[in-house]
Amino acid sequence: MEPVTTAEQYAYALYAFSTPARSYGNQAEPGVGPCLDELRRRAVVTFDNEEPNSSFAGCVTLRADLIDLWPLPERLTLTLDSTSPFGDPYSEPDPEERDEMVSLLGPLSLDVSGDCGWRGLSEFKDCGAQLCLNGVVWRREIFEPSPGETGVWIALGNRTAWTPEGENWRRDCGLSPGEPQSGR
Repeated sequence: MEPVTTAEQYAYALYAFSTPARSYGNQAEPGVGPCLDELRRRAVVTFDNEEPNSSFAGCVTLRADLIDLWPLPERLTLTLDSTSPFGDPYSEPDPEERDEMVSLLGPLSLDVSGDCGWRGLSEFKDCGAQLCLNGVVWRREIFEPSPGETGVWIALGNRTAWTPEGENWRRDCGLSPGEPQSGR
């Protein structure tokens, strides 16, 4: 799952999951230090290091009284720890688990990526597909939450995407693609 970025997502995570969260970022970024101080004051954060330096990672206990902190500062990230059926980034869910993931998702964002070689292209490096649920607005190579929206992103690879071969593949694939994005 992607980071919890809105108060609505936090409230849903608190309601639907009984898992702690991971927080990471850099204290030197604007607004991050004061927010960390507030998490410390409320005694809900435990850092991986006893005295975190500029960059930090820590465990956060989800509680209802934290919802007033949203939106978090831009460079302070909070993600849910792995929980069933979401597993970890390296696990491979079966189709039933994927269906359960989607049914549990609510307003949270899920980003599923897979590398693959596209039939008809000579180069397979950096080719793949990405399914984004509740998050399809792309900005600076990352997506922002867009609850209720779903998008599929196709990458043809850096060497092929903007060549005549890539242009022909897009034309002949039978899909109705939207505007191309940098790196997609």
